[in-house]
Amino acid sequence: MAADEPAEDDGRSRPQPARGERMPRWLPRAMVLALALFAAFQLASWAFHQLIGLLVNILIAFFVALAVEPAVDRMAGRGMRRGLATALVFLGVVTFFAGFFVLLGSMLAGQIVDLVENFPSYVDSVIRWINDTFHTSLSRVDIQTSLLKSDWLKRYVQNSASGVLDVSATVLGGLFQALTVLLFSFYLAADGPRLRRAVCSVLPPARQAEVLRAWEIAVVKTGGYLYSRGLMALISGFAHYALLEVLGVPYAPALGLWVGVISQFIPTIGTYLAGALPVLLAFTVNPWYAVWVLGFVVVYQQFENYLLQPRITARTVDMHPAVAFGSVVAGTALLGAVGALIAIPATATLQAFLGAYVRRYDVTDDHRVDGRRPRRGPGTPLVVRFWRWLRRHR
Repeated sequence: MAADEPAEDDGRSRPQPARGERMPRWLPRAMVLALALFAAFQLASWAFHQLIGLLVNILIAFFVALAVEPAVDRMAGRGMRRGLATALVFLGVVTFFAGFFVLLGSMLAGQIVDLVENFPSYVDSVIRWINDTFHTSLSRVDIQTSLLKSDWLKRYVQNSASGVLDVSATVLGGLFQALTVLLFSFYLAADGPRLRRAVCSVLPPARQAEVLRAWEIAVVKTGGYLYSRGLMALISGFAHYALLEVLGVPYAPALGLWVGVISQFIPTIGTYLAGALPVLLAFTVNPWYAVWVLGFVVVYQQFENYLLQPRITARTVDMHPAVAFGSVVAGTALLGAVGALIAIPATATLQAFLGAYVRRYDVTDDHRVDGRRPRRGPGTPLVVRFWRWLRRHR
């Protein structure tokens, strides 16, 4: 063999990778699977945030359908088609609220006209009271001139002009949301049996009974919750009507109805919306009457929140007052006004459903359970023992 001829490579001269340094066969597949799961999670999170408004509307519609389902079932049980019965129930509800707002709108329009016409006299009376009380020399002409020349008024007019579009967009968005909830609730109530059948068709027989039982509990608890709100609306409306009638404020019955309905069925801001209109109309009669009405609204709201509402809710939905109050707070923290509205029926439904699966035992007869002290047995009275002690220590 020649000296410069390359040696034949038999494969043993190259270094071989160690066994521990080789990449496992499952690692590339695991990395691809992890990336796919991460991408799916990101996509699901993005879709959830985009559809959160629709999901909340469907949740509201579900509870509305539960509320009207007893009336629809009663009408359908008498031979009426379920779709027609649902349409009649919703037509009645919409007609009631439409008439309610039209009546109050016409009343409010008339009062606003009177307020604008008599506004100079109201201003003069307030200025006269300020001059007599604080010994000042204010005049309406000077106040009007200073207001017209102030920078604050110019900025307010500019902001109001630019905010008209925002208010219009908010109103249109609210109307669209209301129509969406109404449409979903109509379909859920009209196709309630079909929906229950579709849900039960994918469950075993034992689970089907549990789902139907939970559905029935939800209907009962939601109806009890609406009954409690209606009862509180009646009490609130009558209380405010009595005050406005005593003060001589016009349209006292309509204002009492306004306060009762708005404060109970619009969560969070309903109280402030309900109290603003009576305060405004009371101001047209006497400014001091507006102060009285405002104070009564605040005091009654505290009475309702801490005494009336927990007791009525405990009776109608069979829930402890503390649990009802805590559920409203938690619902408000999670979903805002919507959470405050549906928190009590949702919690009552969950509590009643879980209560069937909690095993209960007889409570032992112990004084510590009822918080009472054990009775002492018969013995020497305290006065006699004290007298004996004095005689021994003389």
